Amino acid sequence: MNKVVHLIEVILFRSRWLLAPLYVGLVGALGLLGYRFLMEFWHLVTDIGHMDSHEFTLALLALLDLTLLSNLILMVIFAGYENFVSRIDEARNSDDRPHWMGTIDFSGLKIKLIGSLVAISVIELLKDFIELSGQDMVHDGTKWRIYIHLTFVISGVLFALMDWLAEQRKFEGTHK
Repeated sequence: MNKVVHLIEVILFRSRWLLAPLYVGLVGALGLLGYRFLMEFWHLVTDIGHMDSHEFTLALLALLDLTLLSNLILMVIFAGYENFVSRIDEARNSDDRPHWMGTIDFSGLKIKLIGSLVAISVIELLKDFIELSGQDMVHDGTKWRIYIHLTFVISGVLFALMDWLAEQRKFEGTHK
């Protein structure tokens, strides 16, 4: 029976490597986002003379949105791979290693992800409000974006509260 249990544990432990292709796929998504960014930037450069201030602001917000989404994906790649698959030895001795790499646990990753999602959703709302400026009516799509944004904000606050409570329990447990 011990051999069966050992085999199951080996399979379970090694199954973490099934996540590696997903992280490599996210690297591909970063490449696609980079291409999309260049397309949007080229559009901005070539059409800047024909844009009014609203269109220019919307184009800049689109670039910012793509950048924040890229940052979010990079955080998921680094933190997810290091937390769930393996350490990234290549980054250990690099001067370019982000200071947070290797130090974010699952809880910290949750908070960073929800913070990024809130920032991205704020940009989407800002785009909506710029497009709607001068109009009296808010469209249903904008209302849904507001609801989703508020859901992200509330979720972020609740995640932070849960983490804070867990830390308080740990602290109280060590000081009894």
